[in-house]
Amino acid sequence: MNRICSLFNIKYPIVQGGMVWCSGWKLASAVSNAGGLGLIGAGSMHPEVLVEHIRQCREATQNPFGVNVPLMKPDIERIMNIIADEGIKIVFTSAGSPVKWTSFLKEKGITVAHVVANTKFARKCVEAGVDAIVAEGFEAGGHNGREETTTMVLIPHIHKTVDLPLIAAGGIGSGRAMLAAFALGAEGVQIGSRFAVTVESSAHLQFKQSIVNAQEGDTMLTLKRLAPVRMLKNKFFMQVNEALGKGASDEELKQLLGKGRSKLGIFEGNLDEGELEIGQVSAMLNDIKPVSAVMNEILSEFFEIKRKLGDIDF
Repeated sequence: MNRICSLFNIKYPIVQGGMVWCSGWKLASAVSNAGGLGLIGAGSMHPEVLVEHIRQCREATQNPFGVNVPLMKPDIERIMNIIADEGIKIVFTSAGSPVKWTSFLKEKGITVAHVVANTKFARKCVEAGVDAIVAEGFEAGGHNGREETTTMVLIPHIHKTVDLPLIAAGGIGSGRAMLAAFALGAEGVQIGSRFAVTVESSAHLQFKQSIVNAQEGDTMLTLKRLAPVRMLKNKFFMQVNEALGKGASDEELKQLLGKGRSKLGIFEGNLDEGELEIGQVSAMLNDIKPVSAVMNEILSEFFEIKRKLGDIDF
C-alpha cells in the first residue's frame, strides 16, 4: 500500500500545492474530488477568509482536503487556532521550522506534512514528529531553498536520510515526471504550477496566460538575501535585479517589494508590476484545463510510461 495514499486516505498520491492566490476552495475541492489531495493556501488569506474557504471546500467535496500554512505568517497563532476549531485533519506547513507548531497540531489529531529543501530540515522534521515530508527542489515556483538543490538530487538524498513518507515537489507537471520522482524514492508528488493554470485556480486569467506563453528560461530565482523566490521575468523582476546589481541594502529591497506584489501579479493580473511566482515547468504548460482533465492526463501518462519501462531490456 502506498504510504501517502494511506496516510491521507486518498486514491492517488498527488497533492496540489497550497499556492498563494491560486489555491482557493474551488481548486482544492476539485483536486480532492478527482482523487488527489487538495490544499487551501492560507498564505494569502486573512483569518476570516480562510474560514470561508474551509467551509466552502467542505461543502464542495466529501473527500479529504487540507490547508497549507507558511509558518512565517504574522497571524500564525490565529490561523492555527482556526484550523483546529474548524476540524481540519491535514496540514502542510512550510517556510519555517516544523518544531514549534507540529506538536500543537498533532495534539489536535491533525496529520502534518512539512516542506523542506535540504536534509538538515528533513532531520528536524523527524525530531518534530511530522508524518510526511515534502522535498521541494530548486525548480519549484514561489519561495525556494537557498541551496539550489534540484529535485533529482534532493529526493534520493532525503530518501536515504530519513524513513518518513516522502513527497517530491519542484518541476513536476506530468505523469512522466511523477514516475521519475517515484524512481528516485518518493511515494507521492506535490504539483503546483500545473494546477495554477487550471480552470479552477483562483489566479487571474492574464497570469494563467502568461504561464501558458512562458518559454524555457523565462523563470529565475532571485532575492536570495531576503527570501529566495522563483518568478517569471517581467518589469518588476528586472527592477529587482537592477537594484541587486547596484548593491541595494536589504531595507531598500524591502521597500521595492512593498506590500501585495504577489497579489498584484497573480490575483489581479498586473503582469508588469506584479511578482509572478511560478516554477520552471511553466515552459511545458501549454493550455488551461479543468482539474479533472489534468489529473486524467497525469495518471494516464504515469501508467503508460511505467508499462513501457517494464519492457526495457539491455
